[in-house]
Amino acid sequence: MDPRLAPDLDAGYRQIREECGLLESEVFVVSLSGPDAAEFLQGQVTNDVEAIEPGEGLYALLLDRKGHIQAEMEVLRTAPESFLLLTAPGTGPDLEGHLRTYSIGHDVEVSSRTEAAIALLGPACHEITGTAPLGEYSSRTISIAGRRVLAVDSDLGLTLLSGDSGDSTAVSDRGNGPLVEELLSAGAEKVGPEAVEIIRVERGVPLFGREMDAENMPAEAGIVERAVSFEKGCYIGQEPVARLHYKGRPNRHLQGLKLERAVEPGCPIRTEEREVGRIGSAVVSPALGPIALAILRREASPGDQVLVGEGESATSARVVELPFAEGFGGDEL
Repeated sequence: MDPRLAPDLDAGYRQIREECGLLESEVFVVSLSGPDAAEFLQGQVTNDVEAIEPGEGLYALLLDRKGHIQAEMEVLRTAPESFLLLTAPGTGPDLEGHLRTYSIGHDVEVSSRTEAAIALLGPACHEITGTAPLGEYSSRTISIAGRRVLAVDSDLGLTLLSGDSGDSTAVSDRGNGPLVEELLSAGAEKVGPEAVEIIRVERGVPLFGREMDAENMPAEAGIVERAVSFEKGCYIGQEPVARLHYKGRPNRHLQGLKLERAVEPGCPIRTEEREVGRIGSAVVSPALGPIALAILRREASPGDQVLVGEGESATSARVVELPFAEGFGGDEL
């Protein structure tokens, strides 16, 4: 174990990579329903929501007219005329406000709630819930501890929600204690958000508000393949995104950094000539040591050495391609 890590953090990290970790958190849920729901949402976000069937989902972005990211979300189609958008509580109200404003004149109802969520992360999560993997962002209703919950697949495991699962009261209203206890008795172990953050950084997954913000375009964050459809019709911000994809070249790219020692988010990153970016997220991985994510100018490419920080606290780092690690277990590290 890395001596810089607390024993419980290292244990949580190992639990996620080798078995099943349980993290309780909150998610902001925007609900869209009505005859125009699919057509309306298709014109607002970057991915092809009309192409998914009930029970399927995808990752998408809301952009401004210059192609800059305003919010990221998981889009779940729960019925032919109903969608759930899952996003972070910090960006949820802005996303809802945008959709309410632009929905005027469309036969669509927009509502929202902040809901408790239970994330099951790791290779044993489906065994613990007795479910089969259906594919990323797919969803279905399951029963655990006598509760009907909506289970949403991810590349790391499952997220459990109950506000749209057929239960009239959300988990956050009734308390998630019995549900958590059932999952713990089946073999899950509680983990902290710090352990989950290490896994995210190892996988090179950018997060809105960390690596990417309202100044970035999807190509700079390395998420075009996940988030953008170039086959669908028009949406807000489409033209600059398509122009950059077909005719341009991003000036900045999401990169990984392997550091000599741990640093804090926001630290400047420099080559010998200039500042090329700032640290987005930084963690100490039990397997890899200090690593970080950052969107860097094209002058810094994989294999280059850079300086992170200022003055006597500065440390060196090597720019590397992402991801640092994939999958579960230890063979991928």
